Amino acid sequence: MSAAKKHYVNNKDFIVALNEYKQKLESQPDAKIPDYIGLCIHAICTKMATRPNFSGYSFKEEMVGDAIENCLEAVQKFDEKKSIERSRTGTVNAFGYFSWIAWNAFIRRIAKEKKETYIKHKNMQVLHVFDTEIVDITGNKISDQIINDFESKLTKSKKKDIIGIEKFANGE
Repeated sequence: MSAAKKHYVNNKDFIVALNEYKQKLESQPDAKIPDYIGLCIHAICTKMATRPNFSGYSFKEEMVGDAIENCLEAVQKFDEKKSIERSRTGTVNAFGYFSWIAWNAFIRRIAKEKKETYIKHKNMQVLHVFDTEIVDITGNKISDQIINDFESKLTKSKKKDIIGIEKFANGE
């Protein structure tokens, strides 16, 4: 038999550390987050940056930084009882909670960077930077593609779900 896969964050120890920290906060409201919790959060965020979904971005460090910041803000909000209620298995999953926070931080950073890239290319297009002989003509095509992709997402109309009497009246 092969050896069991070792996880980079032990969920049980992580939960114990979170609970101890929350108890400490009751007596010391300005208590510092323990190093173990910080190490777990850092491990979750840096490991997520290696996933194929996020590994190709040049701003991975910003994504990891945003994720760590959001996770540290959420340490005090973690509620073991809510975790049990929302779990399919009925167990506490602090690892999943912080992984989800990190995932959302990564997605928000990607959206911010895409918007910044769009603004940069739109400004260059408006200022006719690509019309000079210094820049190759392929730069204009790439810039146009970035602008068109971003603007098409802004103008897409979301499909409205038909419910109730409208569904019956349309014969659906």
